[in-house]
Amino acid sequence: MCKDLPGAKDYFDRASTILGYDLWERVMDGPKETLDTTAVSQPAIFVASMAAASTLPDTPTAACGLSLGEYSALCYAGAISFEDGVRITKIRGEAMQAASDASPSGMVSVIGLKRDAVESLCAKASEISGEKVAVANYLCDGNYAVSGSMKACDTVCEIAKPDFKARMTVKLAVAGAFHTEFMSTAVDALGAVLKDVEIKPPRIPVISNVNAEPHTDDPQTIRETLAKQVTSPVRWEETMQSLISNGLKSGYEVGPGKVIAGIMKRTDKTKTIVDVDV
Repeated sequence: MCKDLPGAKDYFDRASTILGYDLWERVMDGPKETLDTTAVSQPAIFVASMAAASTLPDTPTAACGLSLGEYSALCYAGAISFEDGVRITKIRGEAMQAASDASPSGMVSVIGLKRDAVESLCAKASEISGEKVAVANYLCDGNYAVSGSMKACDTVCEIAKPDFKARMTVKLAVAGAFHTEFMSTAVDALGAVLKDVEIKPPRIPVISNVNAEPHTDDPQTIRETLAKQVTSPVRWEETMQSLISNGLKSGYEVGPGKVIAGIMKRTDKTKTIVDVDV
């Protein structure tokens, strides 16, 4: 992550001063088990994304980010400083890790079903297991991620293909049931750190995961929306449609992987998303 990106280590060094440990060393040397914890991976991905964003050749006219990426988008848009972004993602990661440890849970990617079918699948799995599972990421038609208890997630995997004709299910390598009520204990900790950081009106529109609409210019409303984001499903499908309807022609994807480019290709093949490799 960022090994060959010019200037990246400076961003990691600035973050390490805030985090109290050498983030660059953890990213480069691991151990993988430590890096994979959401407490470490969240600030690591935020810092990597900001380092990549600093290399963009053009000035985007709007920004958005999937889940954690919303903080990178807000930082790029000048709503929060880089240093405060590190502080927020550190607390967010630690709080979500604690919530995951308190109640074993997970996420499952469901491939090949329409949105309403995935919602019905979650309802049926919740009924059969006696535990909760719900849609967490509305990514694009035929690709949705659900979050819930381990038992409920196992039930989703058991019934998705035979009962709902899903093409496949994949258990995701995440710490817990993100973007559901399983993360409710993280809200207070996140709200506390958001209360203490300066938030400015974004210089360009930043679309929120919570409602697929641009954040307002009001700092307090931004704080409240970000606190809700932890337990709210990510409305990425609607976000992509909003960008397209407002004239999107091309864009950049920063951060690890090429997930956003893949989603856009499935949404509208005429749009180009350039990956800024980290």
